Amino acid sequence: MSDEDEIILSELDDEELVQQMFDDLYDGLKEEIEEGVNILLERGWQPYDILTKALVGGMTIVGYDFRDGILFVPEVLLAANAMKGGMAILKPLLAETGAPRVGKMVIGTVKGDIHDIGKNLVGMMMEGAGFEVVDLGINNAVEKYMEALETEAPDILGMSALLTTTMPYMKVVIDTMVEQGVRDDYIVLVGGAPLNEEFGKAIGADAYCRDAAVAVETAKEWVGRKHNQKTA
Repeated sequence: MSDEDEIILSELDDEELVQQMFDDLYDGLKEEIEEGVNILLERGWQPYDILTKALVGGMTIVGYDFRDGILFVPEVLLAANAMKGGMAILKPLLAETGAPRVGKMVIGTVKGDIHDIGKNLVGMMMEGAGFEVVDLGINNAVEKYMEALETEAPDILGMSALLTTTMPYMKVVIDTMVEQGVRDDYIVLVGGAPLNEEFGKAIGADAYCRDAAVAVETAKEWVGRKHNQKTA
């Protein structure tokens, strides 16, 4: 038995427990995260504080290390899965308390494309940053996106493509938004292996995000800007 095996979460004080949860998230330990969330709730922590301080705080470190090439996709997916375990406990409580959220995103892979690892990663990292995420899955036609924008009223539309042949479909969606006069109501972020910044600009997206960590940073920046415009 090593010392690490003997860490008893309930015996840690709040600060130590949050630090331990950062480590457990980083290591993708879902059960430990669920236990940590429950202990903090028992200690009278507000759900929103647990979300931001323990879970989002931990996922921020994961995001930075993913961006810097220290962590890779499988490890980030494990961390995100552990985060989801904690979120499942907090979600109903957050809904009750009407906790503020950073923003809302509708995300989906475009028509003709069935790749979803990158999209799933972005969705999980966005949730990890405190966004509400509605995932439309793969192979989405323009109608599906338009319908989701109407019913979900998100701040952000995220589109993903992994094939050079499906990339142009993003423009179809953006052009339709322009035709319907709703383009300026949403922040449009695009991503996927074959894309680049020039392509993002050419099709009229607000930004191209090269990976999930960049997507989170970009989303926060744009949503912040959008809120500032409203209050200005």
